[in-house]
Amino acid sequence: MQPAKILEPDTIWPDPAWLDPAWPDPAWEVEAVLAWHDDNAKAAIRSLLDDCKHLRRQLALAQRAMSRGMTRGWTPRYERDAL
Repeated sequence: MQPAKILEPDTIWPDPAWLDPAWPDPAWEVEAVLAWHDDNAKAAIRSLLDDCKHLRRQLALAQRAMSRGMTRGWTPRYERDAL
């Protein structure tokens, strides 16, 4: 019988960019959304609300398709946790 293989930590993961709390910069994200919509704030808000609606529908579909055993008891929440 051979001894169990000892796993070494992955030197590539985690990516240092994910450890930086300032990245991505929220102000940059807002500017990027507004630029995408030619500085039309109402169009940007409408687009983001449509994205939220779509993602909530996808989450509801995934919730119905998954069994609790598959996710080890995890259930999706539709609202964010308070920070």
